[in-house]
Order: sequence, then structure tokens, then C-alpha cells
Amino acid sequence: MSPANMRTNENSANVAPQTGSGGRTTQSLSLLSLVLAALFGLSSCAAPSRGAVRDNPKDGLRYVWIPGGSFQAGCSKFDADCSADEKPAHEVILSKGFRIGQTEVTVGAYRRFAEATHRPMPPDATFGDQQLDTGWADARMPIVNVDWYESKAYCEWIGGKLPTEAQWEYAARGGTTASTYGTLLQIAWFADNAGAQGLDTTKLMKEDEPGFLLQLSRNRNSFHEVGLKAPNDYALYDMLGNVWEWTADWYGGNYYNGSERFDPSGPPNGDARVLRGGSWTNIPNAIRVSVRGRRTPTTRSIDTGFRCTW
Repeated sequence: MSPANMRTNENSANVAPQTGSGGRTTQSLSLLSLVLAALFGLSSCAAPSRGAVRDNPKDGLRYVWIPGGSFQAGCSKFDADCSADEKPAHEVILSKGFRIGQTEVTVGAYRRFAEATHRPMPPDATFGDQQLDTGWADARMPIVNVDWYESKAYCEWIGGKLPTEAQWEYAARGGTTASTYGTLLQIAWFADNAGAQGLDTTKLMKEDEPGFLLQLSRNRNSFHEVGLKAPNDYALYDMLGNVWEWTADWYGGNYYNGSERFDPSGPPNGDARVLRGGSWTNIPNAIRVSVRGRRTPTTRSIDTGFRCTW
């Protein structure tokens, strides 16, 4: 399944003062309108409708409009696999809508950036004895082996930013409160299904953790072209699996104990940046919308890429 070719029109959402009987302005309703406008970006100007898709002229990728709103971030209800850093679950309110990449940034899009900014392409991705995308020949593959600074520079080049951790999770959930937005085999590339044969990697990890990656290499596990799995309800592909995705935030293991309710942007400093989504190297319990990975910002990895907000 590939991203749909249909585009949605952008509709206006108006918030106008309401008047009471006799033509008098009802101040409480007017105030409520102003509050809603401030929180969710409503105005008399035309506002995109949820799911409206727009092509970015610089990288040629498609970006989906996600309206502002609230959601329960962190450990999903009934999820027994949550780590301590996914707790406590807490309400987050995003006061403004944003566009986010419908797919992870592709090799073809990153090549545009590299050529325009006179940068080299990342080192080739190798896993064991296999080249995963020799010479970056497949334009539809997700770009990997990029560090946080390169990812940030790319997003700024298109006129956007890396998503905050909260924006990423809100978009990934696609309106669901569950730990995934569908059946893993249908929505994600992960260690069980990303190679030549299907594996029970949960069992494999328990039986041979030191040899786990070697087993994946022998099975020819790899990342895959973007957009082949089913999207979430916001028409976003590969939010879970395929490759980990850099976010803008510093990582804090206890951050959720006192994080902001409105537009959280992570701790003010740290040693590592947050990764989200899991990858083709991870067992099923790591492929959940609340999982929080982390790496130092200069790290390059064959299982890590990114997508932008714009």
C-alpha cells in the first residue's frame, strides 16, 4: 500500500462573536471563542482540514495537517509492557496544528538536500555482511545513518522543524488510545517480519540475546521502502517500525513526572535526544506509540532516520 494520491481541500473554520437577545454581545461566549482560537488555532482565516495533504516544494515529500488538540500521552491503558520512562500517563494539549511528513524522509528527498547544501550523503548502511542500500540507489528507502544535527538541518532547509516528542506521539496515535494503531504485521516493519523469513524474535531474544543481531543479519533483516504498510487514521505511514525517528527533545527519564501540560518541548538540556517509533531491529514490545528511545545527537545508526514538521 502506498500513500494515496488524493488530496483534500482546505476548509475554513470560523470563530465569530455570538450575540444574545436584543443584539447584545454575549461576553462569555465571545471569550470562549477567543480561548478556543488561542488553543486550537481557529481564526477567521482559512484553516486546513484534518488530513489535508500538501507537497513541500523543496523536498518533494507530502505533509499531512494535524489540528491542535489534547491526548493522553505516555503509557497506554492496559499496556503491560511500559517502561518507567513512559509513566505516568498524562494529558497533553497542543495549542497549534502542524503538518508532519506522511512518510519518513526518503533517500531521494535527502539527496535533494545534500545537493542543494553541498553536503555528502551519509555513509552507506551495512549490516553484517550485507549492504542495505548500496550507494543509496533506492530513492524510496528511508534515509538512515544521519545524526540529530543533520536531521535538524534538513528540516530547517524545508522550512520546518523536527517534531517535538509530544507532536510525534499525538500524530502517531492517530486518535487511538491503544498502544498501537493496528495489528503490527499490517502496520510496521520490525524484527519479526523485516527479513527473508518470519521470526519469533521475542523468543530469540530470550534464548540468545548476545547473538540476536547476528541472527537478524543472517535472516537478511533490513529497513524497507516507505509507505508499504497500512497507515494510521491520520494517513501517516511507518510511524511504528521501519526506522527510529529523531525528535527535537532532549531525553529525560523522569520528565513525565513534571512535564508541561501545554505544548511540552522536553527538558532544557541533556545528553541524549529522544527517538520514537522503533525499527526493523526491534522485538514487538518495542513497537508501541509510547516507547521512548534515546541516543546522543552525534550518533549515526542504520536503524535511525527522521521525519519533519512543516
